[in-house]
Amino acid sequence: MRRVVRPELLDSGNAPQQEVLTSLADLKRINRWFGGISTTKHLIQRALSRSSSPCASILDVGAAAGDGPRKVCESFPQLRFTLLDRDRSHFDGTRSIMSCVAGDALTLPFAPGSFDFVTCSLFAHHLEPEELRAFANEALRVARTALLINDLRRSAIHLGLVYLGQPLFRSRITRHDTVASVQRAYTAAEMKSILYATSAREVEIHNTFLYRMGAIAWK
Repeated sequence: MRRVVRPELLDSGNAPQQEVLTSLADLKRINRWFGGISTTKHLIQRALSRSSSPCASILDVGAAAGDGPRKVCESFPQLRFTLLDRDRSHFDGTRSIMSCVAGDALTLPFAPGSFDFVTCSLFAHHLEPEELRAFANEALRVARTALLINDLRRSAIHLGLVYLGQPLFRSRITRHDTVASVQRAYTAAEMKSILYATSAREVEIHNTFLYRMGAIAWK
């Protein structure tokens, strides 16, 4: 299945705020039910096993409302998350419980080695290969240990499952964007190739539940 790039409505900045909030709520359920949270937990457990810091600091890029980090902290209360998103409205009240920064993922507003890890979930497929390489290099610049990527795996079967699941989504934005996301997602081989073209010393790819992919780029 070839990669097809279609704009996602949530990225447009033109959708009504209430529709954006409904779509973000859909994404919370998708992450909770279909392997998003479990994949991130798996990646963090793997990263912690090779880290010397018991209380890791993490920058989560494209964090939106921060639902993923909050769920992860239930299992790993020693983690300290900072959330980054380009649109402040996506934080949706998260700023009261986590540090939130509005910024550009390709030019991260942090000094080198500011965090133990940089993570992202359902963000990498929004980037074209050159952009993904640039983001990975930026993430590795501000990370002390690794970049952890949680994303979709592109396949025809996955696309068929997304079409079958459309009635589960309350937002028209989600119904459009879930299809577009699978179509523009990377395969495991593509992701590995892109990450090895960065400053990463080592790359791991983990295929996880329901066509999720976990990638680790080690410094």
